[in-house]
Amino acid sequence: MEVILKKYHKGLGEKNDIVAVKAGFARNFLIPQGIAVLATDTAKKVRTEEIKQAAHRTEHLLKEAQATAAKLEQLNLTVETLAGPDGKLFGSVTSNMVAQQLEAKGITVDRQRVGFEAPIKNVGAHTVIIDLHKDVKAKLNIDVVAASK
Repeated sequence: MEVILKKYHKGLGEKNDIVAVKAGFARNFLIPQGIAVLATDTAKKVRTEEIKQAAHRTEHLLKEAQATAAKLEQLNLTVETLAGPDGKLFGSVTSNMVAQQLEAKGITVDRQRVGFEAPIKNVGAHTVIIDLHKDVKAKLNIDVVAASK
């Protein structure tokens, strides 16, 4: 019996794969658990359309991420925070601070996508890595300055 997997299942395959399994396994486990559907002609057409749409969405997201990465590479961000006289920060620069500064510049980035090579605890120039897409990472230069009281 042929079924179309609705999600990954160990030993069978990935989402949208058409696999041949024993009828009892399909009827008693895969279909009731929502792991697979029967591979009818209609289901195969729906699967083909879903694959096309997913490819189109992925391509669109990749282009958006590349455009945002180009903007970020050219941008130099300044983050003001409290620091001692020796240049050490009271705390550290957080991903939320960077995301808010980018928001003020008109670029929306989820704070969970902002990463640091090392914690930023000193005044000066630093590099932040922003993960925009699984294939696109942007490096953002930030200058950390002591806030004037």
